[in-house]
Amino acid sequence: MLIMITGLSGAGKSTALHALEDLGFFCTDNLPVEMLSDWAGQVEKQYQNAAVCVDIRSSASPEKLNDALEKAGGENRWQLLFIDASDEVLLRRFSTLRRKHPFSSDEELSKTINGERNALKQLREHANLILNSSNLNPYELSDMVESFWKSRCESAHLPHDMVCSIISFSYQRGLPPAADMVVDMRFLPNPHYEPELAPLTGQDAPVQAFLAGLEDVKEAEEKLCDWLSFIWPRLKQERKRYFTLALGCSGGKHRSVYMAERVAKWLRDQDIATPVLAHRELDRATP
Repeated sequence: MLIMITGLSGAGKSTALHALEDLGFFCTDNLPVEMLSDWAGQVEKQYQNAAVCVDIRSSASPEKLNDALEKAGGENRWQLLFIDASDEVLLRRFSTLRRKHPFSSDEELSKTINGERNALKQLREHANLILNSSNLNPYELSDMVESFWKSRCESAHLPHDMVCSIISFSYQRGLPPAADMVVDMRFLPNPHYEPELAPLTGQDAPVQAFLAGLEDVKEAEEKLCDWLSFIWPRLKQERKRYFTLALGCSGGKHRSVYMAERVAKWLRDQDIATPVLAHRELDRATP
């Protein structure tokens, strides 16, 4: 699928393009219109889905922009997404950014915005969807762009859109730098003080059986999973792309390893995420 994003400067075209890029689209911003047809031909050979952001910066005139779209296949080849916003909102955004408007720098801002709106009128009339970002934050606009794509592609399947990593570690060696959330497992009974369990790890059946039989461990696992089920949709709402949970204990061999394995299994079983699991201290010990 080819998607062209266009619209008014400051309305959120780059936000829309980044949303599609996060979904796996091959994306190009501010492509010269003379290259549009060649670009489309090349990307269709290499990518299933691609998107390009084309606006008034890409062409010397709106007529040239419209002609380039027709030469590149017109409406039969493209899905056209137009991002709009009210004059009041655009005035406020450009005043906040302290940037010159790309359409014209010789007129006052309100006249420039109106000039660009008129120049893009024909493209707006042919858009498959018009999104008005006036009352949307960037996350809400991105969500609407995702919905636009899914509604036009029957085979569209969104993978888990957050990369989840779970790390077990030892506090003796410091916190994992990439951790978004750190949970201390040192309040649980330590298998290290059981002579037959000390040389083993949380991946070994005897250690797992020992910890699974303790009520505090069961309750800790349940509360941790409840917390993850609470925060996960909220993290997604904020369009967070990476989340690392670090579970620590004294040596990084028993309690943290066991709990990391359990939480990773729960995330997979609930189809919430397919976590990347790492046991820092065990990995270091591996020759």
